[in-house]
Amino acid sequence: MAILNEFSILKRPILTEKTTAMIEFLNAYCFEVAPTANKIQIKKAVESHFEVKVVKISTRWKKGKYRRRGASVGKTSAYKEAVVTLAKGDSIDVY
Repeated sequence: MAILNEFSILKRPILTEKTTAMIEFLNAYCFEVAPTANKIQIKKAVESHFEVKVVKISTRWKKGKYRRRGASVGKTSAYKEAVVTLAKGDSIDVY
């Protein structure tokens, strides 16, 4: 089993209309994370990388979708997503 560090746990922030609203109203940020990462590892990675206090973490799997482009059919990749809620007053500059 490979050892995960904070840079290999957090892959990228997910920025959509829904996640932008979560940032505004709930102080919650959404990240794509490593498939083998658990909540404790995600919390440590976010706290050490961004120097914030994490209150809550929710994880979920996003299934891949079938896409069709002309005659070819493919599937997008599935990935693990983490919603990280921060303490009041903390924020992350994701833009």
